[in-house]
Amino acid sequence: MKGASHPTNDVSLNPSSTPSILEVISEVQAGRRQFIKSGLSATALASAGGLTLGGLVNTVHAAVSSSAMTQPIGFANVPANTRALNVSLGGAADAVVDKITVPTGYTAQVLVAWGDPIMAGGTAFVGDASESAAQQARQYGMHTDGMHFFPMQGAGGTVLSDRGILCANNEYTHEHILFPGGQDGGAGYDITKTRKSQAAHGVSVLEVRRVSGSWKVVKNSIYGRRVTANTLCKVSGPAAGHALLKSKKYAIAESGSTDTGLLNDGTVAYGTINNCAHGYTPWGTYLTCEENWNGNFGSTTAVPSASSGEVGKLFNRYGVTASGFGYRWHTTDQRFDVNVNPNEPNLFGWVVEIDPTNPIAAPIKRTALGRFKHESAQYVVDADNNIAFYMGDDERNEYVYKFVCAGKYNPTNRAANRNLLDSGTLYVAKFNSTLSGEWIALVPGTVGVDGVALRDNPNFLGANDAEVLAKILIKARMAGDAVGATMMDRPEWTGARPRIAGYDEVEIYCTLTNNNRRGSAATATSNAVNGSTTAGSARPAPDAANPRPDNVYGHIIRWRETGKTVTATTFAWDLFAQAGDTSTAKSAKTYGSAINDYKGDINDIPNGSADYGAPDGLWFDWFGRLWVQTDQVGNGSGDFVNIGGNMMVCADPTTGETRRFLTGPNKCEVTGVTMTPDGKTMFVGVQHPGEDNDTAPFQTIATPTYYSTWPQGQWAVESDGVTPLPAGRPRSAVVVITKDDGGIIGS
Repeated sequence: MKGASHPTNDVSLNPSSTPSILEVISEVQAGRRQFIKSGLSATALASAGGLTLGGLVNTVHAAVSSSAMTQPIGFANVPANTRALNVSLGGAADAVVDKITVPTGYTAQVLVAWGDPIMAGGTAFVGDASESAAQQARQYGMHTDGMHFFPMQGAGGTVLSDRGILCANNEYTHEHILFPGGQDGGAGYDITKTRKSQAAHGVSVLEVRRVSGSWKVVKNSIYGRRVTANTLCKVSGPAAGHALLKSKKYAIAESGSTDTGLLNDGTVAYGTINNCAHGYTPWGTYLTCEENWNGNFGSTTAVPSASSGEVGKLFNRYGVTASGFGYRWHTTDQRFDVNVNPNEPNLFGWVVEIDPTNPIAAPIKRTALGRFKHESAQYVVDADNNIAFYMGDDERNEYVYKFVCAGKYNPTNRAANRNLLDSGTLYVAKFNSTLSGEWIALVPGTVGVDGVALRDNPNFLGANDAEVLAKILIKARMAGDAVGATMMDRPEWTGARPRIAGYDEVEIYCTLTNNNRRGSAATATSNAVNGSTTAGSARPAPDAANPRPDNVYGHIIRWRETGKTVTATTFAWDLFAQAGDTSTAKSAKTYGSAINDYKGDINDIPNGSADYGAPDGLWFDWFGRLWVQTDQVGNGSGDFVNIGGNMMVCADPTTGETRRFLTGPNKCEVTGVTMTPDGKTMFVGVQHPGEDNDTAPFQTIATPTYYSTWPQGQWAVESDGVTPLPAGRPRSAVVVITKDDGGIIGS
């Protein structure tokens, strides 16, 4: 999630006077030992091969009978992909090995890469990025991220593990390799480049099949689809139709966007962008989460200040600036100029629901789940069929949320679940120093830390409670500020531990990627209760849930809902792992009683053999294994010289035992993972290999492969054995991994 057009989210955008929770790390560790006492034994992680679609749902929300695995994690660590390793293999000293590595006994191949055709009329990628916007709109998008495999059904309703629909996010674009002459080359920056960039964003929906043992994309499938920055979407839920969502109505054409002089009615939006992590529902729809959408906007003039009124305050709290992240869409498409069209940003920052089986159905932006920099949306259904979605807001000092649907999940009637995401309660988390926590309802009657009910808070005033709720959801960050939610170290992916083999707790894990601003100021600052903090700008003190100052390596937190129900308003929590470098030479950082020795506490044998940093992607497979992906420095430099480049590790949620399963190519991020129902095929995303080739002295398009030639440098063809991988550009891609003996991945 880095690159020229994607920030590390180290850029501050937030300040609240919410109190910090200074606690000693020893208390947290003692609590961790207590927390796991009721956990499932290591040998009780279950094999769930041959599950039906209903069984797959049950791994997340109901106990099922299953035989125990004798060796939950059965592979040996792959070595860290360090610069030293690259040198030993004859490579450069300023890079890591430019290839995917998986354990002995496994095979990895590219399934689909940026620019591959995924639908009828699509054209093959030629290597020089000369494809038009129209061609890109029928090709796999750029910079893959969260993904999910939806299996198809065979005869008698049997769920298939060799055919399905893969939905994958395309988070952002690397503008300097997206066009033959770079962002400024050729005729300069114009609308044709804006349209291609917009076409490379969004979501790719593609049918995939395994034929004679080889996986391939069905390039003319009726399910093939691209959802881009210009796709018509519906807006639903409590905020739909609110005045803040009534943006200018444009006639969108390839040649430009023309102002019609009208306003949209607040129930439609055009496009989805910066789609990072994801979720899915038990009724078979895909949830794509809009994260750093603010960076796609900009203006040729100064944006309103935070003190100028409601619009300026919203821009400030959500990080909307005149410069954006360098996309320059606003210079050719007025829809993205925030001074011309100030309500357009409010149509982004939502969870968007897509039906992968209906390519003509409009995606739906579900406003009941709140508006922020959504990172993921993990569902859990409890024993009473209550359903909730757990979400993180990926920016330093932001919050963890859950949405509890008002209606119950109906496992026998798909249609009955269609609008569950439109009605319910959005909660924000407060992590107490006692290793307990509470969910605070973001509703009009909730009283904030200043003693004022949200309905009477100036940020949310409305004609009635319906309008108050709409404003709370549009300004969810400000609502979190008002009620004193716990500021977290970049809450990203959430995952639910499968409820299998008799394990019946509702237990959620969340990656906290990093926060070098925690403990960085002599006088700590927090997000202002009145919502006036510039996004990411606070300098909070360490607290129990975020105990390390200068938290450059990040950690993973988990919590268990009281009463084993998703409707609980309290929970118990602990720290699953603090990432770090066992061999670091960094001097310890102290802040009051908090100490960061940067070594972490990852449970690996031998010690340091599976060190990782900046945990980002997080996912549980059907068998109870926890997979963690990283978004650290991609070339093994600086704080990551010993840890190496980005990777994916596998962990036992009970013991914490961790092993390194995969390492990625130079300057990439490993992000996005899913699996077939039988567990014998895994799909993993590799994003932005060779990033930063647009920085001096490599700004010319003559050097797009300076840092990476992946994937074509590792393979000549894709997994189908036919589709060539032409030279010319490093390409984000989805890798398909199988076990050579035909067994379950990870066993």
